[in-house]
Amino acid sequence: MLLAIDVGNTNTVFGLHDGDDWIHSWRSATDSTKTADDHASWLWRLADMHGVDLAHTKGCVISTVVPQAQFNFRNLARRYLNVEPMFIGDPDLKTGVALRVRHPEQVGADRIASALGAHVKYPGALIVIDSGTATTLDVVGADGGFEGGIISPGIYLSMRALHEAAAQLPRIAIQKPAQVIGKDTVSAMQSGVFLGYIELIDGLVRRVKAEYGAPMTVVATGGVASLFEGASETIDHYDQDVLIRGLLEVWKRNR
Repeated sequence: MLLAIDVGNTNTVFGLHDGDDWIHSWRSATDSTKTADDHASWLWRLADMHGVDLAHTKGCVISTVVPQAQFNFRNLARRYLNVEPMFIGDPDLKTGVALRVRHPEQVGADRIASALGAHVKYPGALIVIDSGTATTLDVVGADGGFEGGIISPGIYLSMRALHEAAAQLPRIAIQKPAQVIGKDTVSAMQSGVFLGYIELIDGLVRRVKAEYGAPMTVVATGGVASLFEGASETIDHYDQDVLIRGLLEVWKRNR
C-alpha cells in the first residue's frame, strides 16, 4: 500500500493506493507547525474508522510547496510507517519530466507531479490548470516535458483580498451568478469574481494556444476546479486525480 501526500499552501491531501486503485483520501488544513505525532494521531484515527491498517504501507511519496513542513512529514514516514519517503524535487528522484525553463529549481513540486499525472493519461500537448491558493496554467509538451506556465492569484485569495481591502464589501460564497449584471452588492461581487475568473482562464488558454501553435488538450484540477464545470469554454477535462496520479507514477518509477 502506498501513502501519497500533497502538501499545499491551504490544504494537505493524503491518498492511499492499494496497488490497483485509490481506496481512500483525506484532507486537512495545512499547518507547518504540526509535528509528525500530530499527523500520525489524526491519520491513524481516520484509517481506523475505515478499517485500514496503515502498518501495511510499503511506500510514501510526498509533494510539498511548504518547505517548513518537510521535516515533520519525513519523520511521519520514517517513525510511523517505517519507510523512507520520496519527495518530489529531490535531485536523485526520477520523474521523467524535463524542466524546459530558465530556473528549473523554482518549479514547484506540485506542478511537476501534475504535469506527470496529466501526461500519463492524456496524449499530446497539454495545458494543466490547477485552481487552488494560486491558479496556475502549465504547458506540458507531448513528450511530458514541462514547458513553462502562468501563475495568478487563486479565486479564494482574490475574494479574501477584496473583502479585507474594502470595508463595505462582505465575505461571500463563490457561485455562478444568475446574470452578469449584479442587482446588489453580493450578486455584483459574485459576477465579478466568478465570471472574471472564467474569462481569465479562457482568455489565457486562448493566448497560450495561439503562442504554442499546436493542438492542446486542457485539463483542470485542484480544489475549486469543479466550480467552473459547465461555465468555461476552453476546459476539455475536469480531473481531480491529476496530482496524486503523478505521485503514484513517481513512486512506480523509483521504488
